[in-house]
Amino acid sequence: MPTYFTDFDFSDTLLDAIHYMNFKEATEIQEKAIPHILEGKDLIGCAQTGTGKTAAFVLPTLQLLCDEDNSGVQVLILCPTRELAVQIDRQVQGLAYFTNHNCHSVYGGRDGVDWASEERALKGGADIIIATPGRLLAHIDRGYCKFSGVRHLILDEADRMLDIGFFDDIVKIIGQLPKKRQSLMFSATMADKIRKLANEILNNPLEVSVAVSKPAEGVTQEVYMAHEDQKNRMVKHLLKDKDLF
Repeated sequence: MPTYFTDFDFSDTLLDAIHYMNFKEATEIQEKAIPHILEGKDLIGCAQTGTGKTAAFVLPTLQLLCDEDNSGVQVLILCPTRELAVQIDRQVQGLAYFTNHNCHSVYGGRDGVDWASEERALKGGADIIIATPGRLLAHIDRGYCKFSGVRHLILDEADRMLDIGFFDDIVKIIGQLPKKRQSLMFSATMADKIRKLANEILNNPLEVSVAVSKPAEGVTQEVYMAHEDQKNRMVKHLLKDKDLF
C-alpha cells in the first residue's frame, strides 16, 4: 500500500503546498523519516540523491516550525555545495509558500550585495538558513549571527561535506548552536567518519535507510564520456548502432 502525504499529520497550508508541488505518494525515505522527525527525534537517514530526501526533512521541519510559532533563525541546513544550497532553497520556498516562514541561502561566489542580504538573514531576518560551511563560518567570524533560537539542525549529504574536509568547520558551527535542538543527518553512505560525526552532534538518533537502487537483472549500464559540444552527435551515433539493441 502506498503512503500518501495526506496520511501524515500536516497542516492544511502544507498540504496545499504539497498539492501545488504535485507531490502525491511519499517515497520510501519520506515514509520512513517523516513520522520520526515530526515526533522531534534525532535521526540519521541513509539515502542517495534522487530518493526524495530533501522533502523528507523539509516537510516535517516546516510543520514543526508552524507548531512552535517562534521568530528569527530557527532552522539551519548545512550542505556541501552552492548548487545543492540553491536546490534546497528552491524546494523550501515552494513548500513554505503558503506558510509565514521564509528562507535564505548562504554560499560563496557571490557579490557584496548578496553578502549584505546574507548578513541581514543571519541577524534574524530569515526563519530557515541553508548554508555551505565555509561561507557560514566567514559570517560567524564577524560576530553578528544570531543562532540562539535555532531548534533544528540538518546536515544534508554529510558524507560529501566530510570528503571535502568540512569536519572541523561543522563542529565549530554546531558549537554556536543551542544544545537543546533536534538534529538530522542525511548521507548516501554510513562510513566510520559519518558515525564519528553522528556521535558528536546527535542525541540517541534513530536510523532509517533506503537500499541503493540497482539495475534489473539482464540490464547493462554503460557510461560514455563526451565534451558538451559532442553529446548530441554521440547520442545520434549510439541510437544508430544496431549492436547496442
